[in-house]
Amino acid sequence: MLIDFLYKLTQILIRFILWINGGVVVKGKENIPLEGGVIIAANHISYIDPPLLGAVLPRRATFMARKGLFEIPILSWGMRQTAIPVDRQKTQPSTIKEAVRRLKKGEVIVLFPEGRRSETGDFLEVKRGVGMLISLSNSPVVPAFITGTDMALPVNAKWLKRAKITVVFDKPIYYTSIHKINYSPHLIYEDISKEVMAAIRALKKT
Repeated sequence: MLIDFLYKLTQILIRFILWINGGVVVKGKENIPLEGGVIIAANHISYIDPPLLGAVLPRRATFMARKGLFEIPILSWGMRQTAIPVDRQKTQPSTIKEAVRRLKKGEVIVLFPEGRRSETGDFLEVKRGVGMLISLSNSPVVPAFITGTDMALPVNAKWLKRAKITVVFDKPIYYTSIHKINYSPHLIYEDISKEVMAAIRALKKT
């Protein structure tokens, strides 16, 4: 298909650009399941994090992205092919249903549990969206930690700066039979999300 060809071509182009810009080191790539639905959950410190992950993942991915990106003329077509729009003010049930549907079909969903980019590089408070997707889809989640992209494209920068980037993928976490007595679904989602974020934080030490 044309879309698959363009996706692979874009992967190669992004990897080449980042390679000549300082290089990309990928650790733990073997931890990503090659079949079945899986969630990639990463920290978010730069606007180039999504294309970076798309370029280094061994499988085609769909991203959870803010809906404003779908309104940018040149970018909108590509966003429609590779992402699900998210209203950061109030996530719509249809958004969650679409992500769950894709996971159950065996696709890869990439998201940032903090919900937005950190302008300081520090971790932000986690949202419960990743916990909700895990609970509703019964899909494994692969924590990922990104470093260097905030140096390659700092806040308010218009051009890439030379920097070495590292991406670390942890082993997948499987949440099965998620049942807690007297726990509301919202609390379960929050607990799972916090556990995933803790796993991402732990990768900073590797």
